[in-house]
Amino acid sequence: MNEPKRNPKILRREDTALLIIDIQERILGVMQNKESLIDNNLKLIKGCKILSVPIFYTEQYPKGLGETAESLRAELENYEAIQKMTFSCYAAGDLFETLQMQKIKQVIVSGIESHVCVQQTVLDLITNGFQVDLVADAVSSRKETDYRTALERMRSNGAEVTTTESVLFELLNICGTDEFKSVSKLVK
Repeated sequence: MNEPKRNPKILRREDTALLIIDIQERILGVMQNKESLIDNNLKLIKGCKILSVPIFYTEQYPKGLGETAESLRAELENYEAIQKMTFSCYAAGDLFETLQMQKIKQVIVSGIESHVCVQQTVLDLITNGFQVDLVADAVSSRKETDYRTALERMRSNGAEVTTTESVLFELLNICGTDEFKSVSKLVK
């Protein structure tokens, strides 16, 4: 009898990093569902910190768009923003090389805007051999059409479209631990 197998698409914390894209003060105000966008990104950050999953975040042209939203910056105080001028994160410093050096295979992606920086980054991550888990309730655009079209395009190009809670429980894997109790409090 064969030993049962886990689906290789399920997130494994030892292979995973969180990438938060461009959730900046000056553009946040025009995003759809901005409160839940911030709330779900805070859950992702706090959960990844509990589970020791590496976290990266970017800022698109901060001189013009400002810094990352203050509530997120407070949780990211021990991390440094990766500044970029390209829409895709492929040219955001040495981010892709760092992910490869850390043997990251799965990248959880959140941020704004779904149809611009997020979408271009997701497509480039996939092209470079990463599994992308796009967190649908932690990304946003100004217009619903752009958001929905981007999610469908990224899915059709190989992204795993998921939710904040799904991501956190996949990374946990088991219940009954102190980590489980801490993460469970985040999603209630």
